[in-house]
Amino acid sequence: MTSRVHSIHVAPGRRLPTKSVASVEAEAGAGLVGDRYHGSRHRHVTVQVLDDLDAAAEALGRPVDPGLTRRNITLDHGPLPTRPGERMTIAGVELEVVRIAAPCRLLDDDLGPGAMQALKSPRGGTVFRLLSSGTIRVGDEASVGPTPTPAPTPDT
Repeated sequence: MTSRVHSIHVAPGRRLPTKSVASVEAEAGAGLVGDRYHGSRHRHVTVQVLDDLDAAAEALGRPVDPGLTRRNITLDHGPLPTRPGERMTIAGVELEVVRIAAPCRLLDDDLGPGAMQALKSPRGGTVFRLLSSGTIRVGDEASVGPTPTPAPTPDT
């Protein structure tokens, strides 16, 4: 099943507001250029889906702006892989799941009381590492891909 990139957000530093951008450079093994996590070991990009934000908005009783969730990429719909090792591709850039993204306390500051609770798993998105490089743009196609099976080990 394919979806599309609805929005892209980066923040130049911790606790700084995110900025909406039309495109971003993804660097394999490093992250999104211009984002606070660029250069981190595994937390290269966070992805969420509008379906989950709609569910969180219903629980909160108010809209949830994708930029205020502090996630990098918002897709127009799911599914979103969540198990470590699962993969997806966005605009030809391959991503591998590291873990589910836990919502932080800043959500209650930015979105109002109860936001952190409303965005708890499975609505908080997923943390990925970048396995390849490329440019990701709003409107680009995203698809969940098969997770490679480990190569068999030779019997000795």
